[in-house]
Amino acid sequence: MHKLQQLQSRAANFNVALDDVSITTLTFGKEFTAAIEAKQVAAQEAERAKFIVEKAEQDKRSAVIRAQGEAKSAQLIGQAIANNQAFITLRKIEAAREIAQTIANSANKVYLSSDDLLLNLQEMNLDVDAKK
Repeated sequence: MHKLQQLQSRAANFNVALDDVSITTLTFGKEFTAAIEAKQVAAQEAERAKFIVEKAEQDKRSAVIRAQGEAKSAQLIGQAIANNQAFITLRKIEAAREIAQTIANSANKVYLSSDDLLLNLQEMNLDVDAKK
């Protein structure tokens, strides 16, 4: 049975004839409204908890991948040092260049011993053929 027909039959019990019905205002009780709001809050909390769990899993994966990359990097550096001692000299030169660049770009005046900053490149043995 259609909703309008149901209303018409119920209204007929009170001697009221309905031709057409329009609902203009519909309100729910306080308890029902509170229950809907509580359900929405619970759904939002569940989504937030799900997001936190997913973020933690991504952080864990990221940490594992980073650790694997660092381990591989250490392995490759170890192999490079074992194969050619000039690799250490190259790393010293790169470190000295970076330190010098930082000091040169600084607005402050810096007075330091070059021995402390790996800037004593003239004392390095740059002979690639020499094996230690």
